[in-house]
Amino acid sequence: MSIILIVDDEPTARETLTAMLDGENYQLELATNGFEAVEIAERIKPDLILLDVMMPAMDGFEVCRRIRSAPQLAEVPIIILTALDDRDSLMAGIESGADDFLTKPVNRQELIARVRTITRLNRYRTLMEQRESLREIAERVVIAQEEERKRISRDLHDDLGQLLTTQLLELRKLQEEVSSPGKILYARLHMLHEQTNEIFQTIYRLAQDLRPPALDTLGLKLALKNYCTEFTRRTQIPVIFEVDQEIPELPDIHNITLYRTLQEALTNIIKHAQASQAWVELSLEENHITLTVQDNGQGFDPNQVQSNGIGLSGLRERLTLVGGNLQISSNSVRGTILSARLPMPGRQATEGEGTA
Repeated sequence: MSIILIVDDEPTARETLTAMLDGENYQLELATNGFEAVEIAERIKPDLILLDVMMPAMDGFEVCRRIRSAPQLAEVPIIILTALDDRDSLMAGIESGADDFLTKPVNRQELIARVRTITRLNRYRTLMEQRESLREIAERVVIAQEEERKRISRDLHDDLGQLLTTQLLELRKLQEEVSSPGKILYARLHMLHEQTNEIFQTIYRLAQDLRPPALDTLGLKLALKNYCTEFTRRTQIPVIFEVDQEIPELPDIHNITLYRTLQEALTNIIKHAQASQAWVELSLEENHITLTVQDNGQGFDPNQVQSNGIGLSGLRERLTLVGGNLQISSNSVRGTILSARLPMPGRQATEGEGTA
């Protein structure tokens, strides 16, 4: 429903306009003077303003100029209602930023036609802006996916490539030394076995990163717990994991988003934080799922981080796609707290929530 702000210092004029628009499925808001009009417009951000010119203290032209100077209101359509029909008055209205004019006394059919046209155009502009925003998000998602593929390719080349090259060299040496004594041959075969096992473990980790099977077999809570346990085993950094058992089953997009958030947060801890302890909590708060990852490391300035690969910027994109947001608090005294907040399925993110 479109919101229309009617601005006129005359009670009769306000009542007349309200009666004319009654039954047209608009939400009507009233202002009795220019100052009140600016305050209400900033608060409700109307879809259209019907603005009288001849008002005390602040006339309609000044109201129009002030509204146009406010970034959040600059594009709101304004129809000026005036008994003035001289050229200078019309030019003053145009210069102040008005979109259209209606001469008093206002004709009901003309008023309704003008209002319908402007609100229809305003809805179209809003739709186009939303479509453009979605297109930009989709582009960033594609870029993030490509960056993730590059990361996987780099890992395969750097890790598996080096291991396989070493193994090929050792196999060639073994071929050349096939006449070596039994103990030496056994030792070399044992080393090749260990290298092969390391390759297997590397492939396993890469496969886990691409799509963690624990999400499908164990569910989100146990998958996160297992990841924390495995992280502690690999890095020797203790991770205390707590989960709210009231959290229901979530859609796969929520599960993978939260899992990726934990992966990236713990990876950043081992790479940058120099921490000796980490805490992970999955909680249900006011129809939102919140994953919090905290460490006692050296902290950083979130505004100065240039993230590569999926990184923090990639996490923000993932969370945005499911209506969530990412918040980061960090300093050198208490380390870093990263919180990913997602609305429960079927709910929208609360207005005003942002990302750090």
